[in-house]
Amino acid sequence: MEMVTAQNGNSSLLWFFRDRGFDDNTIHEMFRKCKRLQDTQSDRASENWAYLKTIGIQERKLPSIISKCPKILTLGLNEKLIPMVECLATLGSKPREVASAITKFPHILSHSVEEKLCPLLAFFQAIGVPEKQLGRILLLNPRLVSYSIDSKLKEIVDFLASLGLTKDGMIGKVLVKHPFITGYSVEKRLRPTSEFLKSVGLTEMDLRTVVMNFPEVLCRDVNKILKPNFAYLRGCGFNDRQIAALVTGYPPILIKSVKNSLEPRIKFLVEVMGRQIDEVVEYPNFFQHGLKKTLESRHKLLKQRKLDCSLSDMLGCNQKKFLMKYALLQGSA
Repeated sequence: MEMVTAQNGNSSLLWFFRDRGFDDNTIHEMFRKCKRLQDTQSDRASENWAYLKTIGIQERKLPSIISKCPKILTLGLNEKLIPMVECLATLGSKPREVASAITKFPHILSHSVEEKLCPLLAFFQAIGVPEKQLGRILLLNPRLVSYSIDSKLKEIVDFLASLGLTKDGMIGKVLVKHPFITGYSVEKRLRPTSEFLKSVGLTEMDLRTVVMNFPEVLCRDVNKILKPNFAYLRGCGFNDRQIAALVTGYPPILIKSVKNSLEPRIKFLVEVMGRQIDEVVEYPNFFQHGLKKTLESRHKLLKQRKLDCSLSDMLGCNQKKFLMKYALLQGSA
């Protein structure tokens, strides 16, 4: 206890922290991390702490938020915290979004609205992110506010443009779909995945389709995830051209769990439905349907009625349409 007091010399703040359940190690670490705590009055800290509760952050989450970014307690409430929270609130559409963004990445509050947030929003608008979606990107991935526009974000945008995503707003759409793509290194992750996809037979147009529809694929590790899934599909008997068609039609096939997702569905297709694996090449979305909820129940109904149909006819519609299509409404009543 004395160790902490001696090192920071701010006993009023020390008691403020102890009062709120912080242990000595955490307090020591916070003073080490944030020199400004030395000169911060406990009144200011109390005021900021209370304000965070009023914007919907649960008190039990506050110690973890503050220990990650103690600087929050040193900032002027009216000069810094309120303007940032109000600006974020104009971007959000749901009541809990701002509180959840701050909980995810408390450092967002230590950045400046004028110097950081406004240029960031302007950057996203310039690459075609619609105004309504600006908030989604930032509140889903608040860490974005800490990235450098010039070095980090421009590099990601240039990389996506190099894949041919140059038409109006394409890159903006990719970022809205998966804001976390901005956190990955182009050289260590995004370029290797795009090269791998090309090497297994995806054309440049296929690759653009994949990135537009499911950018997450670019963010996964080639050796740990993409290669094993590719090897599994090859082992099932698909040739490279068919795998390219499957990946383009249903990109998550390369990142879904083989054991829990792909294998049970292929087994069901071949062993229970008695179909050829080639059929899924025509209808790659086969892999997105629930095994029990959709595949098993629809197969059972078709079998009872001794009906044959393609996978896309069987699965490419909702339950009501499926029942009407195969005149099963009366039969199942």
